[in-house]
Amino acid sequence: MPADRVAVARAAMLALVFGMGIVFTVGFASPNVLHNAAHDSRHSLGFPCH
Repeated sequence: MPADRVAVARAAMLALVFGMGIVFTVGFASPNVLHNAAHDSRHSLGFPCH
């Protein structure tokens, strides 16, 4: 396998693992936890939300 194909395969696997982690984390989190995370993220980026 050429080096560039190895790099592409590694990046694809990393993206897959990261994406699955996000899906399962959000899927099993309670709505209150998700709201607080979104709320804190908006404040840290400087967006007003209330």
